[in-house]
Amino acid sequence: FFFVVILSQLFEMRLFAIFLLLCSASSFTFISPSRVVRNNGLKAAEIDGVFEKGMKEWNEEYPQFSKFGWGPSTKAERWNGRHAMFGWVVICATAYAQGHGLIPDADLPLDLKQWGTLATISGKTTLTNERAVVLIANTHALVMSLCATLAPLPFSDQLLLKAGESDEKPYGIIPSFKTGLTLEAEIMNGRMAMMGLITVIAASAIEHKSIIAVVNEWLGGAYGNVG
Repeated sequence: FFFVVILSQLFEMRLFAIFLLLCSASSFTFISPSRVVRNNGLKAAEIDGVFEKGMKEWNEEYPQFSKFGWGPSTKAERWNGRHAMFGWVVICATAYAQGHGLIPDADLPLDLKQWGTLATISGKTTLTNERAVVLIANTHALVMSLCATLAPLPFSDQLLLKAGESDEKPYGIIPSFKTGLTLEAEIMNGRMAMMGLITVIAASAIEHKSIIAVVNEWLGGAYGNVG
């Protein structure tokens, strides 16, 4: 009886092993590449179609804006991405300057008698030296952007579409992977910069910390003592 039990258990184990082999073999079953590409392409095409449909509807409803490239357009996406990337440069530069003490008397408030109401926040409370330096730097960048928009150089890319100029073709969810100084790389970098700004602003609001402090925390305190 004992040997019968052992044999029956061995038989059950053998059946179980064969079942596992069959299951593992099924994972290597050949799937037609065209079938995979067709399914994935259909989903991507459907999602891209939604965006293209939105662009078409916007162009039909607001032609006075779409002719300049405003609204859901590739031109707007490219420039929004450029501003987002520039924003990250300003954030990182400000954090580095603050962490390495490059702004003299950073926490010292501006003198109300010397600067007047331009330096006030509310009432008689004035900006600190650090905030004033950052504000002037951003104002300078804003003025340069306006000059590039209103009086662009012949070789530079204009912010708005020219009269009769058509917008670029949408790049889809994931642009073609082309490294270097390419239009596809700029679009992808701009998208990541915009998503990064959304993430860091949300984290700053949730954690009740400054954006610079959040970025410094993400980088493991690389900028030193900032806040």
